[in-house]
Formats: sequence, C-alpha cells, structure tokens
Amino acid sequence: MTTDEKAKALEDLNAEWVKKNLPLKAGATQAVPGDGNPDAEVLFVGEGPGQAEDEQGKPFVGAAGKFLTELIEAIDYTRESVFIANMVKHRPPGNRDPLPDELAAYAPWLDEQVTIIEPKLIVTLGRYSMAHFLGESLTISKIHGEPKRNAKGQVVIPMYHPAAALYRGDLRPVLHADFAKIPKVLKLIEEGKDTTAEAEEEETEEPQQALL
Repeated sequence: MTTDEKAKALEDLNAEWVKKNLPLKAGATQAVPGDGNPDAEVLFVGEGPGQAEDEQGKPFVGAAGKFLTELIEAIDYTRESVFIANMVKHRPPGNRDPLPDELAAYAPWLDEQVTIIEPKLIVTLGRYSMAHFLGESLTISKIHGEPKRNAKGQVVIPMYHPAAALYRGDLRPVLHADFAKIPKVLKLIEEGKDTTAEAEEEETEEPQQALL
C-alpha cells in the first residue's frame, strides 16, 4: 500500500474500533489510537494513555512523552517520521495498570495497526508491550536493548518505558544507549543480516540470548 492508502486504512480501522464496547471506554474522554507516519519504519508501542493523552487524543504528550521525543530526536528521527501507539487505546482509571482482559480486548486493534503499517522494527516501551510481542517469560531488565525476532518474524527491541526514567534517573542514559541501537538495527535489517548477532558483537564478546 502507498502511504495515503495506509493512512486511509488506519483511519477506517480506528473508526471501526471506536464504535466497539471496549472495557475502558466508559471511563475515558476519547480513544487514543496512535499517531505518526502510517508508513513508518519504526513503530513504538507503550502501555496506555494517561490524563494528558486522554484529553488531547494523542499518545505520549505528557512528561514521559517529552522524554520520548528527546530520545527520538537524539537519533535524528522526528515524531512525525515514526508511529507511536499503545497497548490499550483508552485511559485506565487513575492511570492504573491495564488488566489482562483489557489488554486482550485491545490487542487485535494494535495487531491490525501493525499489519497496515508494516514497520521494519517494533520498539516496545515497558513490560506490557514487550510481553505482547515477545512473550510473558522475558524480563525487561535482562533483555532491554537486545533486538529479537518473534514467532511472527517481527524484529522487536524491548526497552524501558520512558516514564520509568522520570522516577529513576539512572535509566535515562540506559534508554539513550538503547535508542542509539535503532539506526544500527535498521541498517542491518535493510542489509538482510542477523540483527542480533551483529548488534551485540559491538558490545560484548559473548552474544546475548536471541530470538533471531
């Protein structure tokens, strides 16, 4: 599909899903499907909208969003060049964590977005999106920044959620270092190389466990 066709497909998809009786809909101001380039090479997936996102209808516009923008711009990308979405599309009450049944209810919406956008790389932000794309058994503190290929053939880099760095200052340089890998991994994908093996060789003599 062309960029315009993808944009129209996403618009139609969102129009369909906002009509559904989703579990978090009643307590939210509006849905926050995601925004950015419909033909993006990189898709970022967070957890869910907060108060600012619920009010504005756009993802990552609060304090964590400002840091995410900083991270994106530090690798010479812009928010307009990538696509940003969340696992759930309505704000959980009081910004609580989404429940398993809520995550399951919204998952098909996200999966259809991924199908339309066809990103070369998916960057998960936090444990919920990591679990969706890579499984429940992995621990973010052990595998953050390591590119993986999941059972669907998608290349995924799990990372800490930017909000975590607002409470733990020591995570800011960790996120910056992990983001710095994104252009390298994209280049390896375009060259058809084993992204995990090549990326890890630059940082350690013993390659990390990989799904690629």
